[in-house]
Amino acid sequence: MLAWRNAVFALFFVSGLALATWFSRVPAIRDGLQLDTAQVGLIIFGLSGGSVLGLLSAAWLLARLGARRAMLLGMIVASAGMVAVGAGSSLLPSAAFVFAGLALVGIGLGAVDVIMNVEGAAAERAIGKTLMPLMHACFSLGTVVGALLGSAAYVLDLSVFWHLAPIALVVLGTAIIAVRSVPLLPELGDDAALSHVAEAPGPWRARLRGSLAVWKDSKVLLIGVIVLGMTFAEGSANDWLAIAAVDGHGFSNAAGAIVFGVFVAAMTVGRVLGGPVLDRFGRVPVLRASSALGIVGLLVFILAPGTALVYAGAVLWGLGASLGFPVGMSAAADDAKNAAARVSAVAMIGYFAFLVGPPALGLLGEAIGILNALFVIIALMVLAGLAAPAAREANRPSA
Repeated sequence: MLAWRNAVFALFFVSGLALATWFSRVPAIRDGLQLDTAQVGLIIFGLSGGSVLGLLSAAWLLARLGARRAMLLGMIVASAGMVAVGAGSSLLPSAAFVFAGLALVGIGLGAVDVIMNVEGAAAERAIGKTLMPLMHACFSLGTVVGALLGSAAYVLDLSVFWHLAPIALVVLGTAIIAVRSVPLLPELGDDAALSHVAEAPGPWRARLRGSLAVWKDSKVLLIGVIVLGMTFAEGSANDWLAIAAVDGHGFSNAAGAIVFGVFVAAMTVGRVLGGPVLDRFGRVPVLRASSALGIVGLLVFILAPGTALVYAGAVLWGLGASLGFPVGMSAAADDAKNAAARVSAVAMIGYFAFLVGPPALGLLGEAIGILNALFVIIALMVLAGLAAPAAREANRPSA
């Protein structure tokens, strides 16, 4: 079981590393290709559109190939996309080539992200401990490392290609090793077996139909609202926080990357500490507090008159957004009989917001300014806080 857990930790880490590597170089790619804010948003839509395809294919891939082969295939596609993005940014400068590379990154990571959350929920149930926040902390740790490497790449004047290509090799190599520890079949009891139903014997078409049926479950959809708001806050920060610091507050590109690093560091801390906090207070109070914290952080970041407050806002924003997605995954897995399908559905909602929302925010930012566009995130975090009761544990009474 520990090897299974550690494999999922590793996959979360390299997924975060891959995304942050791209996110940290957005200002350089924008400047190198001479793009405006709206054009950057359209480029990002390559990642978003590819991710939607990956999300929609995840249930089919999981049912058809099993977790091991599906995740490895996704990482191969994503790594190839990273190399293409690097080539289109510096070796053969082309916005269309970057768009195509981002589409491949999106397809690969979109599918992997859903499947590794299904695996994470299954491992959590099998081991019997709250692990999902820590798994997502590994993702955040990957983004911290990616952001720091991105800042170092600016200081070293490293081209985007020679930054992204080696990271792609690290991502793929880690995935090849990690997937070997993902079990083909559940090993610990009925709950583990039920939560790992996508690997169970039986016709894959029947398993796929079971995965699609959960979209009629109102509780799943409400948990999806929580995850939608929180992941929109996270995804928008990943794509736009550095640019908002540069364009809205006058930071340098390197300083903007550091602000992004502060944000993801705060998210990592929130997720590392989140398990004990959730066990102590329960999901609903923690989600409500997270929503409030994120809203305050966004307001401080948007309205900050000085450098220190920009960093403070990024910290609060990161802490507020840190637990929504992992708590949503755990809540979706509460019903052991249909855990894999429920987790897959909620993960798809979350990643849809994570990857489709930011391009729309970019188009809005071109019209009204990127800082003003961030107010949209506040509205969605309010909705996430209001939907928090849907995530209540079965063994906890209503407040």
